Amino acid sequence: MTSKITKIIFLLLCISLNLAHAQSDTSTNNKYSYTEVVTPNGSTLPWQMQGSVKVFHLIAEPVKQEFAPGLVINGWGYNGQTPGPTIEAVEGDRVRILVTNNLPAPTTVHWHGLFLPNGMDGAAGLTQKWIQPGQTFAYEFTLRQHGTFMYHPHTDEMTQMAMGLMGFFIIHPKEPENPKIDRDFAIFLHEWRIKPGTATPDPAEMTEFNYFTFNGKVFPATGPLVIKKGQRVRIRLANLSMDNHPMHIHGYSFNVTGTDGGRIPITAQWPMTTIDVPPGSTRDIEFVADEPGDWPFHCHKTHHTMIGMEHGLPNMIGVDQKPVLDKVRSTIPEYAPMGQAGMAGMHHHGRGIENYIGMGSMEGPFGEIEMGGMFTVIKVRDNITTYENPGWYSHPEGTVADEVEKKPANDSNTKAIYSCPMHPEVVQDHPGKCPKCGMDLVINNTKN
Repeated sequence: MTSKITKIIFLLLCISLNLAHAQSDTSTNNKYSYTEVVTPNGSTLPWQMQGSVKVFHLIAEPVKQEFAPGLVINGWGYNGQTPGPTIEAVEGDRVRILVTNNLPAPTTVHWHGLFLPNGMDGAAGLTQKWIQPGQTFAYEFTLRQHGTFMYHPHTDEMTQMAMGLMGFFIIHPKEPENPKIDRDFAIFLHEWRIKPGTATPDPAEMTEFNYFTFNGKVFPATGPLVIKKGQRVRIRLANLSMDNHPMHIHGYSFNVTGTDGGRIPITAQWPMTTIDVPPGSTRDIEFVADEPGDWPFHCHKTHHTMIGMEHGLPNMIGVDQKPVLDKVRSTIPEYAPMGQAGMAGMHHHGRGIENYIGMGSMEGPFGEIEMGGMFTVIKVRDNITTYENPGWYSHPEGTVADEVEKKPANDSNTKAIYSCPMHPEVVQDHPGKCPKCGMDLVINNTKN
């Protein structure tokens, strides 16, 4: 009898251990006690164990960075990219980070926000010597905190950060988080001044930037954030640019849960729909993705969702340019003025200029998405099995705003006239696209 009871207890123990193992595999979906961070359009820096130390290797070097098809810049970065790969570790880890300098100038690395010995802080001339071209330095310290931090040079910062030297340093807590984060994203915000037809950023620029990036990409090349409905999401934001960036999510509110100073106690967190990320700081936001759809996520500075802009343009809003348009085009056939009704469609300008893209656009399910720069899409879906781009959201019937049905006009001779905002001489009596620039024609009853 005792033998039978022992066997039953052993079988029950095996079953419980197997169940626990299966639940662990399902809940973590990786070999770590934390959810691995996804850096859209980026990567995570690999490491190796040497004894009890995690060893990473950063290589500072010139890089060719494609912001979007048609625009490749001469930047500086780490391990072939800007921003550099995300460093991911755990509170309590002993880390050794080898930094090799393949740049044409001396550099250092500052571990922004980390608690560490003074001699590992990376301030050139103050806490360490410069890393000369061709040299490799070792930084070694124990991680004494958790949160979202950054790494960047602390020598000739104006040049080196303007050229793209920066990256995330993310430290997970020793104890598993509760509630657990299901999707954890990291997005580095940056801005650049690249004159049309050139490829090298201007590090002396202080105000008139014309390209604004998420992880070194401009929309429509920014990767979407794909999430399964019901998942708890964290988005980590970092900013080493010259401007603040108020980041806004459509369709959701979120809690601000962390800064580069660390985790905010739950009783001190606050709800927002837009979080401002100042220069030299990070912000963590969290929400539960309970509403499916394609939700825009973007900087709310309106010029930061446009790209390739030049400054000093005359204001042509409300100006009828038709009298002089033909004269100008007799000399410059490709001339396309700013529209008298706005700047939509400006991405068609500058075609033919080498290594240049104008205001970004993508063909969406209802027409052209007239956005660029710091813009991407949060894609929340039911019952997805992978995080590949699921395509455009299929709206349930009756849930899309549409035109109210109009009553027939009393004047049978009145009909809609369609014209191009950029080429007002293009006029027709039915919808379509401009044969000169491809823009959608709009109703312009002033032509009647």
